[in-house]
Order: sequence, then structure tokens, then C-alpha cells
Amino acid sequence: MSTTTSKKLNVKTGMDTESIKADILSHLRYSLATDIETANKKEFYKSVVLSVMDRLHDSWLNTQKEYREKKTKKIYYISMEFLIGRLLDNALVNLNLEQEFRDACKDLGYDYEEIRDIENDAALGNGGLGRLAACFLDSMATLGLAGFGYGIKYDYGIFKQKIHDGYQIERPDDWLRFGTPWATTRPSVMYPVRFYGRSVPYTDEDGHLRFKWENTQHVYALANDIPMPGFRNGVVNNLRLWKATSPKSLDLTSFNQGEYINAVRDIELHENISRVLYPNDKIFVGQELRLKQEYFLVSSTLQDILREYKQQHDDLRDLPKYVAIQCNDTHPNLAVPDLMRILMDEEGFDWETSWDITVKTLSYTNHTVLPEALEKWPVSMLRNLLPRHLQIIYEINKRFINKVHEHFGDDVNRVRRMSIISEGEQPSVQMANLGIVGTHKVNGVAALHTDLIKKTIFRDFFEMYPERFTNKTNGITPRRWLKQCNKPLADLITSEIGDSWITHLSDLRKLDDKVNDKKFMKKYSDIKQQNKERLAAYVKENYGFELNTKAIFDIQIKRIHEYKRQLMLAIYAAAQYNYIKANPDAPVVPRTIIFAGKAAPGYAMAKMFIKLINSISDKINNDPDMEGKLQCFFLDNYSVTLAEQLIPAADVSEQISTAGMEASGTGNMKFALNGAVTIGTLDGANVEIKEEVGDENIIIFGLTVEGVEELRRSGYSSWEYYNADKALKQVIDQIRDGFFEPDHPSLFHTITNSLLDGNDYFLVLADYPAYAEAQKEVDALYSKPDEWFKVALYNTARVGKFSSDRTISDYATDIWGCEDQLNKGREYQGS
Repeated sequence: MSTTTSKKLNVKTGMDTESIKADILSHLRYSLATDIETANKKEFYKSVVLSVMDRLHDSWLNTQKEYREKKTKKIYYISMEFLIGRLLDNALVNLNLEQEFRDACKDLGYDYEEIRDIENDAALGNGGLGRLAACFLDSMATLGLAGFGYGIKYDYGIFKQKIHDGYQIERPDDWLRFGTPWATTRPSVMYPVRFYGRSVPYTDEDGHLRFKWENTQHVYALANDIPMPGFRNGVVNNLRLWKATSPKSLDLTSFNQGEYINAVRDIELHENISRVLYPNDKIFVGQELRLKQEYFLVSSTLQDILREYKQQHDDLRDLPKYVAIQCNDTHPNLAVPDLMRILMDEEGFDWETSWDITVKTLSYTNHTVLPEALEKWPVSMLRNLLPRHLQIIYEINKRFINKVHEHFGDDVNRVRRMSIISEGEQPSVQMANLGIVGTHKVNGVAALHTDLIKKTIFRDFFEMYPERFTNKTNGITPRRWLKQCNKPLADLITSEIGDSWITHLSDLRKLDDKVNDKKFMKKYSDIKQQNKERLAAYVKENYGFELNTKAIFDIQIKRIHEYKRQLMLAIYAAAQYNYIKANPDAPVVPRTIIFAGKAAPGYAMAKMFIKLINSISDKINNDPDMEGKLQCFFLDNYSVTLAEQLIPAADVSEQISTAGMEASGTGNMKFALNGAVTIGTLDGANVEIKEEVGDENIIIFGLTVEGVEELRRSGYSSWEYYNADKALKQVIDQIRDGFFEPDHPSLFHTITNSLLDGNDYFLVLADYPAYAEAQKEVDALYSKPDEWFKVALYNTARVGKFSSDRTISDYATDIWGCEDQLNKGREYQGS
């Protein structure tokens, strides 16, 4: 490149291909000390990312400056998980620079697709809760809200899942082995986080009783920032991730004496706090390291929020006016006692003032209807780790119980249920109760879920604080989950109705009229076939499996858990195998069944489900009689990137949890948006999807919440269902007798014992006959392609409600008090 040409280029901020090329080359030389002739793909990828970051920095800085100058109310979203996936595509979509970067890579001799694939998924989350948080950050930036995420920068993700001999094997997910160019470390933003010690009373100069938290041990929280750009609006918000660092230096005395382990032991212990993401198996198990992680996140975040607040405002009593803090699930609910501690012990406020500020500032999102999933920390653990906080929690509880007595009288059982501190020999702090008492709003994440928590696990609290409870049905960002992951469909939609749907997803309703447009429907169906072929190529390359792209792609992807009932689909696959074997000449609609998902390492039953699925798959896939008729695969190491391949290719979306157990789900929304037909129970957000797409465009089966309750109340017997259905009985017998694992015939007895002797708590057998009939509906509809794709298109067209933009707008209006900021977001979008 000539000197004259380079002078004309705005290398760091130019949006044209030539500027981008020049910037990539500059980073290769000056950031990475290499050049285009000698660089490897990893180095080239890093240079591409650094060039993207160059184009984000001005907007990133200007956005924060505008918030400061206007004293904008800020929203702080605290979450233990942010499942952000890969960031390159997402950033380029939101910057509208996809083609320019593709062209720049091509001109420099690289395939953009190969470069993009170098990026590891950011291993900062485990499942739906973390993916929801990532969608919310995208929507906050797109709507122009001053929204900031706070999480932990885990060195290792939950684990890399490998399948060996059908079993799940966990390997370290060392996603940061080569670092990440997306994160900017802020050495000047570092806070001490304290643990242990004791709470010491004293009398202040005004004669008031005060407390000091003394003799503590501490670790430092170091800030790492990742930019979160809005969609083509100049807004770039921030995700701040805390990394634990030791306050101690290397012990040279020990080191010089040859005690190498002791020399680094204390450093390692401190830094373990952010070492690994804990798996979530929906059954709460108290672990001190997990509690440390939660307080580490809360303490560093509150210190950061208050430092920034004090730079712009004088009076902390105005905190709720300028700050909204959202606790994503119970994990950050230690913010209640920690904010109280700061306001009283460090800022000198009295209890009543501190409590008023705390409650008005904080809000809490509940994500479960399962009592066993609610966090309960042993009082003994909190007394040891956070003694001052436990003291504050006891005082909160004492004052709250007095109010319960005032409200309900001497109802001992109600008091026991509502107490933040549970009774018994080993009392515990019930974090959900603390979250309800210490915040001004508690929201569920689907209409059914919110209704259930009001009627069941939080009924007492709802009767006392009805105004605190609100519903905010979850949503997904259309930028990643349609425009980015299904570009052919996104382009087709834009060519027909324009691109307003990208920020106003309800505009997809304009597609309703296209169901009778044969030319459009042909393009729509062709795109589904192209996506199936793209998935087949991906699976062949990464897993070695050959998918039948002419078959129904029937997909269930989610965490492996009994209530999500992967077992039901596995039984169906085995029953289909038996049917084809018994009726080799009978016509069948070809089906390719695909599972993916991780089981928590300690969840033995879920891990056994994975083994069973793989054993059934081996039987099906190795039988020549199944050729062209039936396939079954388990794809290991489920991730956001794998989901981006699977969802656009799916014909059938399996959403078959036991009614009343799934809070919402967001996978159901992603599948429907991309034209998959849902087969599901009336659980979670399926209820609202059904309302939106129409009864005839979703295949619903099985027991309702009320039906589940009635069946259990009347005396459910799984043996009756087992004996009443020959096809079902045959499969259960095969599983029990070793048909699918002949070398270990008793291997799956834990599963069959749970179904029969354990009376099938998750009602798999009770719902299976209706499920099998629903699958016949799937076959019948798929056999009529014109009808099938009309149903698929109605799903795409009618799920605009499930945009995370709508969800965040609802939060901003009803919980955070930031509705005035939404107008700013719409101005940016040009609408």
C-alpha cells in the first residue's frame, strides 16, 4: 500500500473495506508483532477483532460520556451468568459492517467463515438464565437504555462435554487459554472484597449503636469490560466482568526455601473465586465457594455502582432516582444486606433510611417454580463467611416477622413459611424470601410461571405484597436469533416487508398474508432445506455423522434434566424403531432425532439419560432396516454456536417439560421464530406462544398444570400406564432387560425403577400416549408440505411478542422507572 493511499484512509474508524484492511494489517504489525506473510489464523482473527474494537471505542466512550453529562438513570443487571456466545458476528451485525469485513478478509487472503470459527464461545454461562441475560444486554443497548451487565470472568466454563462409549465425560473448558481480545482490563478499577472476620459493636459520637466488620480477609476484584453495541444506533453499553486477584505477593521466603507450593498457595486460594463456573442442576446444593462467588460479584458491583454514583450525585438518599439494580435470580440477592451494610456502617444512615433506599433500588427476577431449586444458605456458613451480613439478615427478618404478625395475626404456620430464616437444627437463610422482602418488585418470566408462584411457592408473600409481583415474559434478541443465525431467512423477510422487524419484531405479522403466495412459500421452504443441508455439513465435519436431510429434523436441545423429559423423546425414538422392525414395509415419514445438552456433573440420573440416548442411537443407526427411515443422534458440547446451527434447521421443536415445572423457556421462542413447529405441553411460555400463533399452528399434548395436580391428588399409578400401552411397555422392558445395552443388562435399572417403583414423579408414562398421538399429527402434517410450511410461516410471523426488546421495554416502564429513555432508543433506530 502506498503512503499516499494510507494517508487518505481513516484506518481506526473508517467503515469502508480499504480502511478495515489497513487497520487489520496495522494490528498485525503493531499490536501482534507479525505481518500478513507470517501471521497464523489465530493472529489474523485477533487483528480482525481489534479492528472491530477500534470501530466501537468512540461510540463506547461517547455513550458513557452522554450518560454522565445528562445524569441518566442507570440500570445495573447483576447475573452470575452471561451466555454471550461468540461476539464477532454479533458486533458486525449491529455495526452494519458484515460485508465490509468479509471483503477485507477475502482481499487479505482469508475466508471470513474460517476466521470467525476460531473464536471460542465465551464460557460465562450454563443455560437459559445466562442466555437471557445476554439477550437483555443487546436489547438495552438497542433501545438506548443506560444498561450495564455485571458478572464474573470465569477462567473455565462449566465444562467441555465429550461422549465416550455413550457416557458424558467432563473436560475443562479453558476458553481463555489464548485470552480474549474482546475484554479490556481496567487496572484502575479494582475493589477489595472482604470475607470472614467478626462484627464489632461500638457507640458513635452521637450515642448511636454502630457496627464494624473487622479482622477480615480480602481478595481484589479486577474489572474487565466487554462492549455491548446496540443495533446501528451509536449506543455501546458495557458488560463488566470481575476477575479475582490475590492481595498477596509471592512468598519469596518459602520460594527460596524450596516450598514452591506454599509460595503460591494463598494466591491460588484467592483466585479460585473466579476460576470456574458452577454447574446448575436445578437442585440447590450449598457450597462455600459458590457463596463466595455470589458475594464477590455483589460486593464488587455495589462498590463500583456507588463510586460512580458519588462522582455525579451528592446525596445517597436519591439513589433510587438514578440507579436501578436488577438481581437475575436469587444469586445476587446478597445485595440486600450488603447495600444495607454500606449505607449504615460506611455512610452513617439509620436503619429506616437505609431500608427505604435499598428496597426502592433493588428488584428481583425469579426463575423457578421448583422449591428444591431455591437457594438456602446454612446460617453456620454465613456466620463464618459474612458475619455482619447475617446479623443484618436477622434484623431484617425480625422486623419483617413483626409486620407479618400485624398483617395476618398469630398464624404460626404462615410465619414459619415466610420467615427468611428457616427453623430446625440447621437453620438456613432462604434467599428467595430475602429477595422478596428486600426489593420493590419481584417478577416471574412467563404468564403461567408468574401465576404459579403467586399461587404456590410465594402465595403468602403475594397475599401480603400483591403490588410487588409482576410478570415479564422472557424474550430473545432478533438480531442474533434470526438476522445473524439465519441470514437467508432474514434476507427473504427483509426483501418482502423491509427491515423494521429487526428492532420491531411484531412487524413480522406482515408475513401472514404470504401464506398464499406460492413464490414466497417456495423460497421459504427452500431456505429451510438449505439450513438442513448446512447443518448436515456442520455435523459431518464436527461429529462425523451423516444426517438424512430429507427427513423431519426433530430437535430437543436444553440442559439434561428429568423435568425437561428428554427421556420421553428417547422412548419415542425406541418405539419408532420397534414399529419399523415389526412393520418393515409400512410407510413411515423419515425422521432424524437430534439431542444436545449437558448434565450437571453430580446429576447421576441426567447422565444416565445421556447414556441411554446414545445406546438407543447406536441400536437405531447401526440397523440397516432403519436406512432412510429413522436416525437418532446426541451432539456433544452444546453451546450457543451449536444452537445457531441447529435452530434454523429444525422442523420440530421439542418443548415437552412436565406442566408447571418450566418457568419460561427461550429455546421455544427461537425455534418458532425460525419456522419450527412446536410439539409441547402447556408449560412455561408455550402457553403464550400458543396464544400468539393460534391453536392450529402448534401441537399441544398432555396434562395441564391442573391435570398434573389432579392426577397426583387422585393417586397416580405409573404401573397402570405401563401395562395399558403395549408400545410403551415394550420399550420400558427393553430398557430394563438390557436390549439397548446387552453387555450391561442392568445398566438402566435406575431409570426403569424411577419410572415404575418410584412412581414416575415427572409423569413421563402418564403423558406418553398423548405424546405418541401428537407425533402422529406431526407426521400427518409433514406429509402435506404446503400445509406444513403454512404452519411454519405462521410461527415465524406471529412470535413478535417474544422479542427481548419488548421484555426490556416492560422492565424499563414497570420496574426500573426508565420509560423516558425508550424514546431516545427509538430516535437512534430512526423509527
